[in-house]
Amino acid sequence: MNDDYIRQKITELRIQKGVSEYKMSLDLGHSKSYVQSISSGRALPSLSEFLSICEYFDITPKDFFDSEQKAPTLLNELIQCSRFLAHEDLNVLIAVAKRLGAK
Repeated sequence: MNDDYIRQKITELRIQKGVSEYKMSLDLGHSKSYVQSISSGRALPSLSEFLSICEYFDITPKDFFDSEQKAPTLLNELIQCSRFLAHEDLNVLIAVAKRLGAK
């Protein structure tokens, strides 16, 4: 992992969330150019800011650095939606996921 991975991952997650650099910067409580400075390579977030960014995307730092996970925010949303499903419904969801994964 390197600085470019962090920048690219933040950009990827931001695009998946459908927010602009400007909006994300303001949502995080920074100047309008904060995220753009990260994306362009002029800056990197501090550790506390990195944790805020993970929280903004509703992911864990582990999710952030898992390069095999293509849409961690969507996966976490699916997990949250399935938390209170009945056992039978979870089995249906698992069967659908297996079927889709086999394609």
